[in-house]
Amino acid sequence: MYSRIVGTGSYLPAKVLTNFDLEKRLDTSDAWIRERTGIERRHIIADGESNTDMAEQAARAAIASAGIEPHELDLIVVGTTTPDLVFPNSGTLLQARLGCGGAPAFSLEAACSGFIYALAIADKFVRAGESKRALVVGSEVLSRIVDYTDRSTAILFGDGAGAVVLAPSDEAGIISTHLHADGGYQELLYCTGGPARGPAPGSFPPGDVVRMAGSEVFRLAVTLLGRIVDETVAANHLDRSAIDWLVPHQANLRIIQATAKRLSLPMERVIVTVQEHGNTSTASVPLALNVGIRDGRIKRGDLLLLQALGGGITWGSALVRY
Repeated sequence: MYSRIVGTGSYLPAKVLTNFDLEKRLDTSDAWIRERTGIERRHIIADGESNTDMAEQAARAAIASAGIEPHELDLIVVGTTTPDLVFPNSGTLLQARLGCGGAPAFSLEAACSGFIYALAIADKFVRAGESKRALVVGSEVLSRIVDYTDRSTAILFGDGAGAVVLAPSDEAGIISTHLHADGGYQELLYCTGGPARGPAPGSFPPGDVVRMAGSEVFRLAVTLLGRIVDETVAANHLDRSAIDWLVPHQANLRIIQATAKRLSLPMERVIVTVQEHGNTSTASVPLALNVGIRDGRIKRGDLLLLQALGGGITWGSALVRY
């Protein structure tokens, strides 16, 4: 038994924050941002809009794409670093919106690798025969934890959500997943706070924000994502030329280009959305996947390599026959 992607969906907030908007706030320019990152704009959640709102929209689009009804779902896994609440978890909040209570629903936090981690878990449930219709979502409200006085991070992050539905298949869809982490790198990319490390009750803390050692993260990402490319093709006894599409985490165009070079893939065979979305963390890979499928570039039978690296440090890949 294997699992197969049978539906995809995404959601982006209506508000767009361009590089020119950031020029008014920061010592930066559109040309500098595009040269360093490839990003031109990013979407920002509206006041009153929530992580669960975005996850619901992406989930409903994926469910419709799969041709099923929400009540048919028997597993929900949500990857996010920016949940609406510490608890109930984001999976259960989404489950309530969809009206499909009873099945397991949970969220996990692995930063930008969260969707790959969630996909790997849902795949195991389907392979074990414990799920027939699994919903996997990545949803982030990173604008709520970005310090817009910090040029190194303010230019990078945006909000959005992406989702896929998995179903059983006799032929391999999710062929293999590869997950890694190394907590020794935690100081390179992290959020400054959390509930267990918060201030005493009654005090008024400043907001928790993302901190990143940009050049170190860039070098590490190029190295580790290069290694996981090699690991994935070796584990499946493939030549790199067998990969039809690279669907990478959309963090930085130069990192994407370095990974494509490792695969000897021309950029025409890489799904790139970083210019439009910025870095949406766990939403990044499913957003890019949905774009590639909806615009017709990715076709049934194509072999895809999905991969991401995030704070922690965590990293992972999935080899997928769409």
